[in-house]
Amino acid sequence: MALTTNDVDRFEASRPRLEAIAYRLLGSASEAEDAVQETFLRWQSADIARIEVPEAWLAKVLTNLCLNQLTSARARRETYVGQWLPEPLLAGDPMLGPADTAEQRESVSYAVLVLLERLSPNERAVYVLREAFEYRHGEIAEILDITEAASQQILHRAKKHVAEGRARTEVDEATARRIVDEFLAAATSRRTEPLVRLLTQDSIAIGDGGGKVPARAKAFEGAVAVAKFMRGLFKPSEAKRALAGGSPRIHASFANGDPAVVAVLDGRVIGVMCLEVTAEGIAGFRNQVNPDKLERATRVWAAEDRGEPLLRSAF
Repeated sequence: MALTTNDVDRFEASRPRLEAIAYRLLGSASEAEDAVQETFLRWQSADIARIEVPEAWLAKVLTNLCLNQLTSARARRETYVGQWLPEPLLAGDPMLGPADTAEQRESVSYAVLVLLERLSPNERAVYVLREAFEYRHGEIAEILDITEAASQQILHRAKKHVAEGRARTEVDEATARRIVDEFLAAATSRRTEPLVRLLTQDSIAIGDGGGKVPARAKAFEGAVAVAKFMRGLFKPSEAKRALAGGSPRIHASFANGDPAVVAVLDGRVIGVMCLEVTAEGIAGFRNQVNPDKLERATRVWAAEDRGEPLLRSAF
């Protein structure tokens, strides 16, 4: 059945919300776009006149497509080269979705997206739909074909798992810029002690190169180990410049609502390092350098003026 203009417009009005849901469920912008496109194809072939609440119908179709995708994604990630990290979303990306409440902002933070990987597909779906999009348990039960009581129990378990992660401190743009400034000054000082003072004792550093860009398979753990790694990362070297194809410029920005260091070379984002900030200091660095996961970041970066870099030559 051919879609009317009104049918298409109704879907397009829902697209930003659907993409934001799919991204939180999958941790991948490209896979989220594919899931939303598949939802559109289902919408195109449906008897729309018999759908009483189109927004609910679309959410159900999309969520179940994502649940199927999560099942296969887990198998793929078992053979993924090195650490797997979500695809970062830079400030201004509409796929970030709603950010009116602390729960909504937290649900898309890089640290929480990593924690969501530990949940079962149903736990992740209930957590995302309830915490980030404020669906009622009755609505979630309808989407997942479970009881309302089961939805409540699943949310309780999911929140407990997520709460076991680190407490996150929200920071404004000025504070984020200061934190990144201090970090880069310490990282380029060629001394370990200034870096250690900025970190929590149990800080970690993780990189995702996807087998395409060198990244250590095992995380660095502890303030001293992380500080030594960061000092080496920002130490100038001909080998690094040759590997990157030049010396990238370093900007302070936000990614997934967190302070971030963004490396840009010839207009292309080649690295996004998200900083997990707590009251005690910087607790984590999650560095995405897999080029397949930075294509959207490059497009979003190019869409507006990002100002002057903090460092004109990273190494």
